[in-house]
Amino acid sequence: MKARLRLLVLLSRPPVALLLALYAAVGLSRAGHGQDPVLLAGSLMAVLGFLLFSVACNDLADVAIDRVNLPGAAGRPLVTGSAAARDMVVVAVTSGAVALGVSLALDPRAAAVTAAGLAISAGYSLRPVRLADRGAVAALVLPACYVAVPYLVGVFAARHAVRPADLLLLAGLYIGFIGRILLKDFRDLRGDALFGKRTFLVRHGRGPTCLFSACCWVIGTAVLVVAARPAPAYAISTGLCLAGALWLLRALATETRHRREEALISAIAVVGRGMILLLLAHLSMLQAHWTALGESAALAALLAVTAGQAATMAKYGPVTRSTVPFTAAEAAVGSSARRPA
Repeated sequence: MKARLRLLVLLSRPPVALLLALYAAVGLSRAGHGQDPVLLAGSLMAVLGFLLFSVACNDLADVAIDRVNLPGAAGRPLVTGSAAARDMVVVAVTSGAVALGVSLALDPRAAAVTAAGLAISAGYSLRPVRLADRGAVAALVLPACYVAVPYLVGVFAARHAVRPADLLLLAGLYIGFIGRILLKDFRDLRGDALFGKRTFLVRHGRGPTCLFSACCWVIGTAVLVVAARPAPAYAISTGLCLAGALWLLRALATETRHRREEALISAIAVVGRGMILLLLAHLSMLQAHWTALGESAALAALLAVTAGQAATMAKYGPVTRSTVPFTAAEAAVGSSARRPA
């Protein structure tokens, strides 16, 4: 039992699970029920089931690539041998069924969103569809799943219709997430290049990838600020986060040392989560009718925590993973993508 629980924790990818949980909470808050613990618990259970299904499918499909990109990584049970393919199939089937069942109990529309997300997620990883190998398509489809499913499940758990303002907020979250998900390819560059996975980074290189990511950050943030009925404190704090993300992206565009690159990308991820937390706090405080002074103080505190965590991550980086060095042939394959633009 303990081994199975540990497997589920590993597959949940805690940072990703936290991000999807924030999206679901934002959806609930947008629908006016951010303080309802029952709806929040149901939404989170459905979203976690969706995430486990998606990760299990992806790990099954990408095990060969993961053996190159993430040798010995504890978060890849098939690579380390701590789980077998059969275990991953069981997790995928069970978690998918749980996600559908819980979302159906919340609302039939939430179940429809979950079913569509499960189908797209399976098509993203598994053959014969395998969208993950299709470059720009993959960069557009994966954020659609990881943002729209939890957000819309949260909205539909609270009310039966989606309003234009809800979709505008979703668009901002989606565009911003595209800018962040592109950076994941830096970590996976080695295996992606060797196995012919045509990611944006493999095809276009470091400079254009960082530039496109920066454009997504700017556009997504602008849409969020417009859609969120912003108070001055929210607009300022979100703008400062955007400035920090752009500064980190500029540094990443010319960085070639792997460890430093990893630290910068992790710091950008911290800023991204911080921005979603600021949005959630802003929506919740609007709903609770906080005073302008109280909201300003709370957002300033959240901004300070985010800035501190991002600065620490940029300086020290995440916990070191086990890696193996590039061979000369592998380095040649990935050199064009890793060369500064």
